[in-house]
Formats: sequence, C-alpha cells, structure tokens
Amino acid sequence: MSNFTPKTPIELQIRKIIFEKFNDVDSKFSNDEIFEIIKENSDIDPSWIIDDIESFINKICDSGLARNIAQNFTTIWLKLFDPVEKFQCTTCNHDICLGTSEERICPNYSCKSSI
Repeated sequence: MSNFTPKTPIELQIRKIIFEKFNDVDSKFSNDEIFEIIKENSDIDPSWIIDDIESFINKICDSGLARNIAQNFTTIWLKLFDPVEKFQCTTCNHDICLGTSEERICPNYSCKSSI
C-alpha cells in the first residue's frame, strides 16, 4: 500500500455513509455498497480493494452499531441494531456517527475521547 492518508479516517467515513444512506434498522446494506461510496468520494488509497475495509466493518460490528446478517465470499450484509446519530467531537473536530445504544466515545482511532 502507498503512503496515502485519508483526510477523514476510514472508520469515520464508513459511519458517516451508514448515517446518511442506510440509517434504517429495517434495511440491509453491504460492505460493497459502502466501499463504492468511499471510492466515489476519493478519500481512500486508490490501490485498496474491498478486502482492505473488512477490518473496519468488523470493528463496526464489534462496537454494536451493526450486525453481520449474511456473508458471501467478500460481500458482508449488515443491519443496524439502532438508529445512528451524528455528533461533533470537540477533541478531534470530526463529525462522528454513533448508534443510539453505543458507548459515547469517539470512534476515531487517534482520539477515543468521551462525547
């Protein structure tokens, strides 16, 4: 991989996409859909493939925001546990999106401040 550094951390990008496009507990969405939107926004290493965001998707599942409801090779289908809310982290100054039942801690890996 190159030395590319996104303006917004990948996990925050994924959470924002979920908030803006898939914020419905009755809908399902996939990592493929998320990856395509990130690529359209051009804030990702251009050499990345879908497998490169799998660890971020797993973190989102581990945090309690979403759950893996099905998987087929590289496609992971997800559903939200709760609706997503948007906050501003006053420490790192990023918009962050958290599920209503998630712990109020900034998901930015370089911040982790209380919200």
